[in-house]
Amino acid sequence: MERRRILQGAAVAAAGALLPASVRAAATTGATDYPAGHWVPASASNYTVSSRPSAYPVQYVIIHVTQETFSRTVSIFQNPAKQVSAHYVVRSGDGYVNQMVREKDVAWHAGNWDYNTRSIGIEHEGWVDQPSYFTDSMYEQSALLTANVCNRYKIPKDRAHILGHVEVPGTDHTDPGPHWDWVRYIRLVNLLGAG
Repeated sequence: MERRRILQGAAVAAAGALLPASVRAAATTGATDYPAGHWVPASASNYTVSSRPSAYPVQYVIIHVTQETFSRTVSIFQNPAKQVSAHYVVRSGDGYVNQMVREKDVAWHAGNWDYNTRSIGIEHEGWVDQPSYFTDSMYEQSALLTANVCNRYKIPKDRAHILGHVEVPGTDHTDPGPHWDWVRYIRLVNLLGAG
């Protein structure tokens, strides 16, 4: 299992070379909360600066599907006029992870201020009606990320604390949709987060 994690980490690191030069340059300017992530900041107009977990407890991970490509999602979160962000974006093909908002800050992803303040938002490249976007690499790298977040904030690794955007009260979103394999995902989060 350790060898597999090392290989996964190397694959994710190598995937960074596939990003456009402008994104690679931005990715090198800051450390991330998640060691396998790459820092590509959202516009400061698209989140609320905070001091979590002292200001607000972090109790949930909210799973999203972008309804966009990876690069378009990054552009949206960097556009100050869009007023939206998530902490992380996971690429479909290889599981590459961008961190766009520091975990101490409140990303604007859930459509519910209370849930925004108490959660980490993870966007996944793809469309809810196109399950081919939900690749093995995406599931595995996202599960590693979620397990890491859960371990650091002592969030139970279960469906009561790892939610779909559709489950946030007051939301009008349907993601991650009926093709997201929750049984597989929660199993991976627990398996990969046990070490």
